[in-house]
Amino acid sequence: MRIRPVGAHALLLDCDDPEQVQAWRAELWRRREAGELSAVEIVPAAATVLLDGVPDPAAAARRISGWTPLGGTAESNAAEVHVPTVYDGEDLPGVAAHWGVDVPAVVRRLRRTEFRVAFCGFAPGFAYLTGLPAKLAVPRLATPRTRVPAGSVALAGPYAGIYPTASPGGWLLVGRTDLVLFDVHADPPARLTPGTRVRLVPA
Repeated sequence: MRIRPVGAHALLLDCDDPEQVQAWRAELWRRREAGELSAVEIVPAAATVLLDGVPDPAAAARRISGWTPLGGTAESNAAEVHVPTVYDGEDLPGVAAHWGVDVPAVVRRLRRTEFRVAFCGFAPGFAYLTGLPAKLAVPRLATPRTRVPAGSVALAGPYAGIYPTASPGGWLLVGRTDLVLFDVHADPPARLTPGTRVRLVPA
């Protein structure tokens, strides 16, 4: 892990892999809750963790460099959200072909996988879900759809995701849910936040 200053009051942790990102995200949240770290925002991404609103970045970097993540991704007390899912996505046959199985096997795999929110991005409330083996990564569409309906459950690369609102998108559609994932009047607005465990259960 490498620590770099970003602007006047931020630090960026460059990590070697997604597992390390989640380990550091969990450790930094734990340290902040314990009063050992001052940061307004701790934002994980695919290969980095951004600490924004850090009063003294140089001092914080020195402290962080001496820490070792304890929890990794195995946060037993993390919230779990069950997402009622209808598995009727138009790209299910393509996913099955890519995995070398039939459609029911794809559905069984998705139902029994415990996903975890690695990070959020692309659109408000859009969570990138990890949990599938790397060998099951799937390609995005060569030409993105101009409109993907809200609630669409989809796969791309090593991730699963659920479109919180209608938008363009190139992920492979495997199902849909009626669960509201983003509400500006809720606290927090996003239903799925980093660290949350997710199950795509039958609707």
